[in-house]
Amino acid sequence: MSTDPKVHDVLGIGFGPANLALAIALEERYPHLSARFLESRDTPEWQPGMLLDGSDIQNHPSRDLVTLRNPRSRYSWLNYLYEQGRLLRHLNLPVEFPLRKEYAGYIRWAAAFFSHQVDPGQRATEVRPVHRDGERVYEVITHTGRRYLGRTLVLAPGRTPYVPQAYQEARGARVFHLTEYLPRLRQLTADGDPRAVAVIGGSQSAVELALDLNRRFPRTRVAVYSRAHSLRLKDTSPFSEEGYFPEFTQYYYNAAPAARRALDRYMQPTNYSSADGDVLKELYLAVYEQELDGDQRVFVHGNHEATEVTATDERVALDFRELHTGARVHDEVDFAVLATGFRNLGPGPHEELYPPLLAPLADRFRTEEDGRLEISLDYSLRPLPDAGELPPLFLNGLCESSHGIGDAGSFSLLSLRAGTLTDALAERLGTTPTAPTAPAAPTAAASTPPPEAAAAALAV
Repeated sequence: MSTDPKVHDVLGIGFGPANLALAIALEERYPHLSARFLESRDTPEWQPGMLLDGSDIQNHPSRDLVTLRNPRSRYSWLNYLYEQGRLLRHLNLPVEFPLRKEYAGYIRWAAAFFSHQVDPGQRATEVRPVHRDGERVYEVITHTGRRYLGRTLVLAPGRTPYVPQAYQEARGARVFHLTEYLPRLRQLTADGDPRAVAVIGGSQSAVELALDLNRRFPRTRVAVYSRAHSLRLKDTSPFSEEGYFPEFTQYYYNAAPAARRALDRYMQPTNYSSADGDVLKELYLAVYEQELDGDQRVFVHGNHEATEVTATDERVALDFRELHTGARVHDEVDFAVLATGFRNLGPGPHEELYPPLLAPLADRFRTEEDGRLEISLDYSLRPLPDAGELPPLFLNGLCESSHGIGDAGSFSLLSLRAGTLTDALAERLGTTPTAPTAPAAPTAAASTPPPEAAAAALAV
């Protein structure tokens, strides 16, 4: 086993958008602090399994890595477009939101500036506090046997995909979560188009997957199965969208547990189990036109819950129960894509009490009455009085249960959260911010990483 001998001020697990935004904030406010990030992937991609043709992001593009925190940052979405020579042309696009693949390019571009701070291909497998040269630090061990040391630790591995119980034993090459969609699709269709595919779920992603499959394979039967009555329109009211304001985060954090659950129920349609109007209209029109032609190939089945799923080398057998009539439905498909979302922190069947990596340490931190981790407003965990000396540990992008919908898996408050984390880390480390300097006018030489840096950019 090899050990990185340096004790870093900030050690981060994961280098997706959450910790990338943190790295930027640290550079802009506390450049004298040393930071190291470990990323399990080898390539600089964001949501690589869902970069579908024509799909867009669902938030204003200036809710990016930096703008809400520092509108003058060189790492903004608008500066990215400017440096790519696409600013004016992009502003002329007849769309409300950017293409997801272009936003992925923005994340990849920003990550390239920090390749010297990130070790790719290092999946963290163990976290433990240790003594090193008279101070208490965290030691992180990766699957390759490498060891890293940090005075503070920021955990941002992304949320665990949620796989309903009926699909867990069948999960594999032909039953897979949407995060694996594009790679699995290439493997499964290399020898020809599928005859039938099932999409499980009622989210934006489920609708996008059904449309993508229908475009790629016009003769394939595509069946969407949802526990809800049907596919629901996302709540995009500007009043509801104020749930993605920092004021709501503070309000939610101070609310009692029962009040938080009530707020969750209200805010859920703004982000979960619902879809944007444009893709719903496109899907409905596709189904209608197929019916008109007497050749329907896309189907939406609501009120269906899987009771048994069996996968073989060639097919997937699915058995469902209609929730209100009790009718039994059987289907067989080439593969099934699970657009079933991700686990939040909590005690429920769709949740987990703590990130899996913290399992050996979880009983040393305070918990809520229902067993989930107690998380401070600054995203730090609170050690128990008898837990011994524990260095500061923070969660980044995992705190929807304590901080509300703005901490869900979106960019909405990403940059502001990075600012909160950065200041909290600096306070624990006993340092003050470096005086800001006026930004220089951006130039290609000064702002764009050289080709070799871009090639070495790390996973996001």
